[in-house]
Amino acid sequence: MKSRYWLATSVALIAALVPGMAWCAEPRGTGDLGIIIERAAGRAVLVETTTRTALGRFEGLGDLSHASAVFSRDGRFAFVFGRDGGLSKLDLLTGTVAARILQAGNSIGGAISQDGRLVAVSNYEPGGVRVFDSNSLAPVADIPAAWGVDGKRSRVVGLVDAPGQRFVFSLFDAGEIWIADLNNEISPAIRRVPDIGREPYDALITPDARYYVAGLFGEDGLALLDLWAPDQGVRRVLADYGRGEERLPVYKMPHLEGWAAAGDYLFVPGVGHHYVLAVDRRTWQEVARIPVHGQPVFAMARPDGRQVWVNFALPDSGVVQVIDVATLQVVQQLGPGRAVLHMEFTPRGEEVWISARDDNRVVVYDTGNFKPMAELSVEQPSGIFFSARANRMGM
Repeated sequence: MKSRYWLATSVALIAALVPGMAWCAEPRGTGDLGIIIERAAGRAVLVETTTRTALGRFEGLGDLSHASAVFSRDGRFAFVFGRDGGLSKLDLLTGTVAARILQAGNSIGGAISQDGRLVAVSNYEPGGVRVFDSNSLAPVADIPAAWGVDGKRSRVVGLVDAPGQRFVFSLFDAGEIWIADLNNEISPAIRRVPDIGREPYDALITPDARYYVAGLFGEDGLALLDLWAPDQGVRRVLADYGRGEERLPVYKMPHLEGWAAAGDYLFVPGVGHHYVLAVDRRTWQEVARIPVHGQPVFAMARPDGRQVWVNFALPDSGVVQVIDVATLQVVQQLGPGRAVLHMEFTPRGEEVWISARDDNRVVVYDTGNFKPMAELSVEQPSGIFFSARANRMGM
């Protein structure tokens, strides 16, 4: 009882001392917390999904025009990767910026290791991956993405965490996939997989963490790497999709980490096309092309896998469609607002939060009846990230 009283008193004292902290004196968990990026303002909004409310804001986070986030294994801290090379550590329980560093000139995302001790950032400038201690943000390792006879550096994309304390990423300029083993943090072991195809622009790891899939912008198809047998190299899948068809101008590249794995299928946005591909997860063969409203950007699965929610690039970015996985048909169309940039499901999928940047709002929908449940005022919102990601590989 004394320890509980001490904890409650301490939380109350911290709340009194920390400006803008939104917490009461009762202890609480982090499982229903998250952040919403206010990209133009360089801020993140702290939110709670249970009450659908905003609790406060984190200021001074730099250029968030392509920001993403991962979470510590206990869900307390969010690590935000800014386009300006900034790495910010946000404390969700105190509502404060616990640490912030500028680690590069131009960054494109990051990942957290299997044991939660390491945070890795993928960089355009200088090209490569830098790894930091998740507690202190002290530098741990620097992995230059050098390639070719002159050893120039490649831009790095598609960085994900993998089992065995590994990070996997793609080299846009070199057309390679690298696997970095960080069991020896001082001297990471690097396995290079060459000749994967032209210009890999993003990648994902499947939910079982076995397959790493890189999308190719320079040619049709995908590069599939079996992380159980990396020596076998990549396998090209969907190699002819899109060929022989009129390709539209690509207004926004799909984000592969938003691909849906649902039922027996992966749901893949068709680059430059108005369809979503359904791909058999066992054979990696296309089984259906689902016509949709525009060029898909994210195709995201509800946690139970019954629905896939899809948003679109300009000029159709005010629309969201819902695909029923059982029938592979679009069953609902919604208009959350102008410039829908991201969607995020609550941990068990009963609701989805959708950012409408140009209307300065986030709309919360019931995923069962598609009715709006709440609306939050957020300045030019983009990415939405909930702490439930802490327990998901590749997220």
